[in-house]
Amino acid sequence: MADLIDEKILRVLQADGRISNARLAEVVGLSPSACLRRLRLLEHSGVIRGYTALVDTEAPEHLTVFAVEIMLERQTVEFLSRFEAAVRKCPDILECYLMSGDYDYLVRVEARDPADYERVHRDQLSRLPGITRIRSSFAIRRVVGASSRAQPWPREMPEDYSAGEGATGGRKAVAAARGARRSKSDIA
Repeated sequence: MADLIDEKILRVLQADGRISNARLAEVVGLSPSACLRRLRLLEHSGVIRGYTALVDTEAPEHLTVFAVEIMLERQTVEFLSRFEAAVRKCPDILECYLMSGDYDYLVRVEARDPADYERVHRDQLSRLPGITRIRSSFAIRRVVGASSRAQPWPREMPEDYSAGEGATGGRKAVAAARGARRSKSDIA
């Protein structure tokens, strides 16, 4: 279970995944060794699943995103399992979600152009087992995405995390307890 320091680490990494451990430790208020230990625990536990580069989709060689709604002929465990096993083998399917609502799965595919998507549709999507309907749409442009979700970490601690002037008695006690935990985690 992530505590406030782990949450700070995660927010900083979401804004800058390439930050050095020394700088990360400075920003979150830990020693470099304690920060690295927490970082490794977050990675090992699966909270941090990996690191990625955000690619400019406005670049000339960008790919078009296709959202594909798929309906199966049956929703039995056997049909769902067969479909999901086959989807995992399709190299052009980037994401696949089991859905509630009018269709069974939502699949995300990226292709260079309509002809490239036609290849994916013909060679991969239409060959998936148990499908009764495929409905495709393409994205005109990204409005919100991973790059717009990253929030820069404030240079100063928000009032909630400090016991500065104007903090109430209860908040001062909480901040003092957090400071004590921070000191223990630096030693541990």
